[in-house]
Amino acid sequence: MSIYIPIVMPSIFPVTCHTDFVGEGSCFVAIEGYTEDGVTYIKKAIEKGARTIVVHHTTFLDDAMCAYIATQNVTIVRVLDTRKSLAELSAKKAGFPAQNLKIIGITGTKGKTTTSFLLEHILHEAGYKTALISSVQNRICGYNFPSSLTTPQPDYLQQFLKLCGENNVEYVVMEVAAQALTLHRVNGISFCGIIFTNFSHEHLEFYSTLEDYFAAKKIIFTMTQPTAPLFINGDDEHGKRLLNQYCSALAYGFSDTIRGYKGSFVVDPISTIELTIDHYNKNNDFVCSALFGAYNAYNVLASISMALALNIRATTIQDALCIFNGVPGRLQEHVLPNGARCFIDYAHNPESFRVVLSTLRALTSHLIVVFGAGGGRDISKRPMMGYIAAHIADIVVITSDNPRLEDVAVITDNITSGIPEILRHKIVQEPDRKKAIELAYHASDNGSIIALLGKGPDEYQIVGRAKHYFSERTILEQL
Repeated sequence: MSIYIPIVMPSIFPVTCHTDFVGEGSCFVAIEGYTEDGVTYIKKAIEKGARTIVVHHTTFLDDAMCAYIATQNVTIVRVLDTRKSLAELSAKKAGFPAQNLKIIGITGTKGKTTTSFLLEHILHEAGYKTALISSVQNRICGYNFPSSLTTPQPDYLQQFLKLCGENNVEYVVMEVAAQALTLHRVNGISFCGIIFTNFSHEHLEFYSTLEDYFAAKKIIFTMTQPTAPLFINGDDEHGKRLLNQYCSALAYGFSDTIRGYKGSFVVDPISTIELTIDHYNKNNDFVCSALFGAYNAYNVLASISMALALNIRATTIQDALCIFNGVPGRLQEHVLPNGARCFIDYAHNPESFRVVLSTLRALTSHLIVVFGAGGGRDISKRPMMGYIAAHIADIVVITSDNPRLEDVAVITDNITSGIPEILRHKIVQEPDRKKAIELAYHASDNGSIIALLGKGPDEYQIVGRAKHYFSERTILEQL
């Protein structure tokens, strides 16, 4: 009888930027973050066993710290860029695991998660050993790990890739966030395939302009293997710019101008996406019953296009799509006791609001939306989301969504400021998100649709610096 042995991430990393992963002999890299400075954790790292401390070459260590370090047999290394050093040292200590893996990077403002789940699923069903790195969960050969970032820090990432190698993984499908490229989290990785899903307004709390954000996204195209298939959404305006810049890239899309992997689709108003793809002058039909909405048709097309480029048979792809179960927290449906339908979705930027709410609007004559906006994040998108929600939905319940260190009332005012006076009769403000969901339920009836936007699969609320358990799914089950 075979014994199931779970795949386990190590609790101690040989190189790390977080004291939680420091153990005897670890190298601690003190990164100056945007809210905290790693220098303040040097003493704690040494107490936990760190024997090498990496700091920026200009970092000041006071006399007390220098005296303490001198008594601890610890080496201080000064570098030009601590983030780059974290990536380089993490990869070296892990044995450069990425060199023996086929890693496909998926970037873009929207659709990364769904496309990643789809592609990893297709590769698995095609007989490959696979791994997934996403904002929802990380996975190695079907064994799931929690995810806290879209793209992990290099210390975690390299240990994860090392585990992939130890478990004979062939393909790793990875969501690659713009910040991960800017902050060098994926340095040293050479991608064997890239998908660029789309580009829209997001992350202006981090980037000065949308052009800066777009420039960050483009970095991934400098990190590819020579023969890597590059797929770019040719119906997206920024995608067209990329196609002009990267001549070897292939376009995918549905417009008549596409000169690549061109498709046509039918979206059932309740569920199911039916695609026909023109591939080498041969039409192939595909059906994905787990997803619906025109925007998801792009995610399905992107994943199919990459799979075909990797020489996976069309029949294998179709068989895989037939048993795809969807993505946690992406238009995840719950039928409520009163007959209303509720969809939990991660949408948290203006364009995501537009496509999700427009998709749901077509299914009902009574649409209720519940949402907030994250504290300490891009302020400029808040009024835009308010404007879109008020124009599409019948009732708009504005509430909290990880307010962090911001006052919920200030966030709510930011959202409301984008709503024209003539539409403000639709607004209900309820800062308690649980009560907001209950309020939406009591305002609904058989045939209504409630959209809970922003949290998706997350089961927490961040208030101040504390993370509290909060599950929308559990709240719905208790109605």
